Amino acid sequence: MTQEQWGALQQDLLKTVGQNNYKTWIEPIEFSELSDGVATFHVPTNFIGNYVSQNYGDLILHKLAKVGKTVQRVTFKVPANLSVRPSKPSMKTAAPKASKSEDSRETEIAGAPLDARFTFDRFVVGKPNELANAAARRVAEGGPVTFNPLFLYGGVGLGKTHLMHAIAWELQARRPDLNVLYLSAEQFMYRFVQALRDRRMMDFKELFRSVDVLMVDDVQFIAGKDSTQEEFFHTFNALVDQNKQIIISADRAPGEIKDLEDRIKSRLQCGLVVDLHPTDYELRLGILQAKVDTYRAQYPELQMQDGILEFLAHRISTNVRVLEGALTRLFAFASLVGREITMELTQDCLSDVLRASERKISVEEIQRKVADHYNIRLSDMIGPKRVRTFARPRQVAMYLCKQLTSRSLPEIGRRFGGRDHTTVMHGVRRIEELRSQDGQIAEDLELLRRSLEA
Repeated sequence: MTQEQWGALQQDLLKTVGQNNYKTWIEPIEFSELSDGVATFHVPTNFIGNYVSQNYGDLILHKLAKVGKTVQRVTFKVPANLSVRPSKPSMKTAAPKASKSEDSRETEIAGAPLDARFTFDRFVVGKPNELANAAARRVAEGGPVTFNPLFLYGGVGLGKTHLMHAIAWELQARRPDLNVLYLSAEQFMYRFVQALRDRRMMDFKELFRSVDVLMVDDVQFIAGKDSTQEEFFHTFNALVDQNKQIIISADRAPGEIKDLEDRIKSRLQCGLVVDLHPTDYELRLGILQAKVDTYRAQYPELQMQDGILEFLAHRISTNVRVLEGALTRLFAFASLVGREITMELTQDCLSDVLRASERKISVEEIQRKVADHYNIRLSDMIGPKRVRTFARPRQVAMYLCKQLTSRSLPEIGRRFGGRDHTTVMHGVRRIEELRSQDGQIAEDLELLRRSLEA
């Protein structure tokens, strides 16, 4: 098979695996030879070779068979002469400089691929994530280390990985001289185990401790894995002693990660620990609006009725990835059927997503939480008394019922002592006004919402 034939095959693979996967995994591969039914490909690192073999090996074998090549298996090797590596490696992989070891091809450690979409320009900032964004930007300047480590934590789909990738991209642009390594805790463990197996621990230590910026995603993965924790602890200490920057992410605060050694928890807490709070309505709406702006270029002919984005921001509240995925599906569906994006089309197209995101919070649960928060009796909040001590918590509870449940205004009114729906409407509007005027009300609402959605 010629290089031209492999180039054509790569283009066929591009259509199958998509642009991002192609850029990261397929483009760096070079065809070497086809001999005795074995197709050999050169890859820049063992990590890429292993990943492609596991995830795309059968697909490549199938594509080769389709073009008439007699191939029983495919193999991926790092060439002995590293000069044959692709002259334009994928920009989605940040890797440390090669080891000074003579056999550096065996010890080079590739980082995880970076997603080109995850930059600071595309990170929508709101109250729940403004501190995390500011801290990430400061680190990404590549200046003197001000807090070490920077520890970002939060639930699924709140932007931790986006910020980690954004820091890596920014450092790559601002300080190309820096040796930046971004990888997951799982990859750290995999490389550690591989080094133990191959008896190359000195090379492992040299590589990981020679970086200028170490970024480890999902550090909770190493909890309970004693040997990996031990090596991570020593790597961490060595880099801090050299005043090298460390950036860590996890799904919870260091002190809350079960089975993580106390000394590691203590180390992780000695820098800046930043919580990415669950998104609020305004932030979700901002994310959707930013996403729509990018889709306008792709689907210039599509029309969207007013209120669609607001509806989605209200209904899909737990996970930004699900929210963005819902909008992507909606635009694609409307484009395929050639219809305007109406409320009816939205509900039909996203019925399964909306069902899965249906809030399970009950009116009674909200009433109890609000009564406890304001330290009043539930009977007084629901009862007829109109003194402000009871009226304001009652309005807060009505507002949260409107936001967090699918109950209608008349239904909510009935749960509040048989009140009319206009009373509920007035209460909801009053709290909406106070949110922007009264910082205490805004804080109460956020605390209650987080408590109810936890």
